[in-house]
Amino acid sequence: QVQLVESGGRLVQAGESLRLSCTGSGSAFSSYAVGWFRQAPGKEREFVAFINWSGHSTEYETSAQGRFVIFRDNAKNTVYLQMNSLEPEDTAVYYCGAGSSYAAIMGRRIEYWGQGTQVTVSS
Repeated sequence: QVQLVESGGRLVQAGESLRLSCTGSGSAFSSYAVGWFRQAPGKEREFVAFINWSGHSTEYETSAQGRFVIFRDNAKNTVYLQMNSLEPEDTAVYYCGAGSSYAAIMGRRIEYWGQGTQVTVSS
């Protein structure tokens, strides 16, 4: 069993940066692939970024490419999402999810979800 806790969300101005953290309980977390997703009011939850268990493979949604960076520190059981040049359109609740593989994350076969952290970007 893995429990995920996101943190770092807050209100920021457009153009600012923010770093989100997803911390997993238990040593098994380091063996999981992790995805960051977000859900804006009235919209579906959408994929933002992926990282494999080792951190050597990443992938981004188009609007995140070049602005966001996903990385992990397995010694701290934490996956990070560094978000730069934030835009009002990035406002959403951000969730991390753990799965067994790239296919699992991208196919939304998420085994564990966090509770989410709110990011609000004002213009």
